Amino acid sequence: MRNYIYILLLLISTASWSQELNCNVVVNAQKTGNENVQVFKTLERQLREFVNNTQWTNKSYKNQERIDCGMIVTIDDYDTDRFKATLQIQSSRPVFGSTYGTPIYNFNDKDFNFQYLEFQNFVYNPTQFESNLVSVISFHIYMMLGLDADTFSQNGGDEYFKQAQTILNYSQQNNALGWNLADGQQTRFVLIDNILSPTFKEFRNVLYDYHRNGLDEMSGDSKKGKQAIAESMKGLQSMNNRRPNSFLMRVFFDAKSDEIKDIFSGGPSVNVSDLIATLTKIAPMHSSKWRDIKF
Repeated sequence: MRNYIYILLLLISTASWSQELNCNVVVNAQKTGNENVQVFKTLERQLREFVNNTQWTNKSYKNQERIDCGMIVTIDDYDTDRFKATLQIQSSRPVFGSTYGTPIYNFNDKDFNFQYLEFQNFVYNPTQFESNLVSVISFHIYMMLGLDADTFSQNGGDEYFKQAQTILNYSQQNNALGWNLADGQQTRFVLIDNILSPTFKEFRNVLYDYHRNGLDEMSGDSKKGKQAIAESMKGLQSMNNRRPNSFLMRVFFDAKSDEIKDIFSGGPSVNVSDLIATLTKIAPMHSSKWRDIKF
C-alpha cells in the first residue's frame, strides 16, 4: 500500500510540472546542398527534445494548455561546427469556445549564427550564458510565453519578458548578431526593448483587449467580439501617432493581418469604415488585405 501511495504521489507531482510547450522543430539544410548529413538530423532531434522537455516556468500546465508552436531552423551555410542560419518562430493559443488557434507570435530571426558539435548537451541556465544556440532559442521561448500570457491577463507576461531581457543581457558578451542596438532595427534587442518600453505600452494592452474581450467573446456574441477587436485597434493607432512605423507594429500584423481580414469579411456585419481607415494608416504594408474586407 505504501508503495502504491508513493507511485501515485510521483505521478501527481510529474503531472503538475508538465512542460509548457508543444513545439514542432524542423531543421532545413537544403541550402547547404548536404541536407542528408547526419548532424542536421541530430540537431533537429536535440532541439525538439530541449524545447519540449525543459521546464521553462514554475507553473503547472495541463497537456491541453501547452502552447502550440513551431520553429524552423534554416541552415544557410556551415563549416565544421559553425552554422549560419535563420530561425522562423510561430505560436498560437486556443480561442475560448472554439477549436480555432489564433496566431500570437510570428517572428523571423535572421541573426541566428551558432556553434554546435553533434550530441553536445543543451543546458539552459536562467542567469548564465551557455551558448548562442541555447540563448537564441530560450529568448524566443520566453517571448512566446510572455505574449501568450498577455493575451489572458493584463501585463501577464511581465516575468517572462524580464527573463528574455536577462537572456539578452548576459548573451551580449558573446558578441553575436542580434543582441545589441548596433545590429539593426529588427532584432531581438529591439524587440524586447520595445516590449518593455512605456513608449509602446498600448501594444500589450491591445494583446489583451483583442483576445480576451474580442476573440474569446465571439463564441457567445460574435458581433460584440468583432466590435471589441475593432475598438482595440485604436490603441495601436495611439502608439503609431507617437512612434510611426515601429517594429512592434510589424510584429503584430505579421501575426494578425490575415486573421483580421477574415474576421471582418464574414459573420455579423459591423461598421468597418473607421477600422479600414485606421488599418490602412498604421499597417499600410497590408493595404491589399484591408481592401478585401467586404463589409
